[in-house]
Amino acid sequence: MFSGMDYIYEVYRERSFSKAAKNLYISQPSLSASVKKTEERIGAPVFDRGTTPLQLTECGKEYIKCVEKMLDIKNEFANYIKDMDELKKGQLSIGASSYFSSLILPPIIAKFTEKYPLIKVTLVEANSTLLEKRLLAGTLDMALDNTVFNGKIYVNYPYCEEHLLLAVPKKFACNDKVKEYQMTAEQIAEGRHLQEDMPCVDVGIFKEEPFIFLRFGNDTRRRADKICQDSGFTPRIVLKLEQQITAYHMSGNGMGATFISDKLVQKAVPDPSLFYYKLREEDAARYVYFYHKQSRYVTRAMEEFMKIAWELCVSDCA
Repeated sequence: MFSGMDYIYEVYRERSFSKAAKNLYISQPSLSASVKKTEERIGAPVFDRGTTPLQLTECGKEYIKCVEKMLDIKNEFANYIKDMDELKKGQLSIGASSYFSSLILPPIIAKFTEKYPLIKVTLVEANSTLLEKRLLAGTLDMALDNTVFNGKIYVNYPYCEEHLLLAVPKKFACNDKVKEYQMTAEQIAEGRHLQEDMPCVDVGIFKEEPFIFLRFGNDTRRRADKICQDSGFTPRIVLKLEQQITAYHMSGNGMGATFISDKLVQKAVPDPSLFYYKLREEDAARYVYFYHKQSRYVTRAMEEFMKIAWELCVSDCA
């Protein structure tokens, strides 16, 4: 019974079928027929056609009250959508590992909230497996991760490329065998490991040393297992951790060698107690992606967040 409410409301506003028809760009007979059909569905007339100007019946007054309430709700929602589109309100939930949460995302979130202070940003720290589960469940809008998620379920946006390195405590005696392969944090910051004349180390040289690995469920662990296997040894793992940044600090305290991202070395406080070694490109190179579920509507907030992330990434690489 409210399907023709726009026509009825225009007649009510103009107090005339002819004026309303002109405003609505339809003929007066068509408008009259449409109003008549709505009145038949209601079971009572909305207008008293015996008065000039046109007046509402008692039923018509109640009908118009309801129509105005519906229009208010409609306008309120339209304003809400407009505010969301203009980023005057809304929220954004981002998921990432502790490494990305502490070293990569802070400047992005800071710039985004400075530009859009009315958008509430929530940051969830978790490993790759849990991030994927939360994306699937819909409790996260986006996740930043270096694991390859199922392309049939998730959309990915390449953010940056990173390279795994082997970090080894300087106190380990085996470092003496590979002095020509050693790099410092300062050299990693300068991109020495990306230069073609920098040789890749044979990880098998460190097979007698203790290792710190991440637990199963992320790309770093998968690659670390493969690198050691291809080098012909089973590593002696003394610690299994959830987060790469924790492994970095543990390695810096002499607990063992570990595989870490060059981005972490470049962003973290330099650790003078570690040497870094370049690994083969096929083992070390990978992309970091922003992910969201394919079925998830991409909001303006999501688009702007990724735009800011990309701008900062480009400026960092410049």
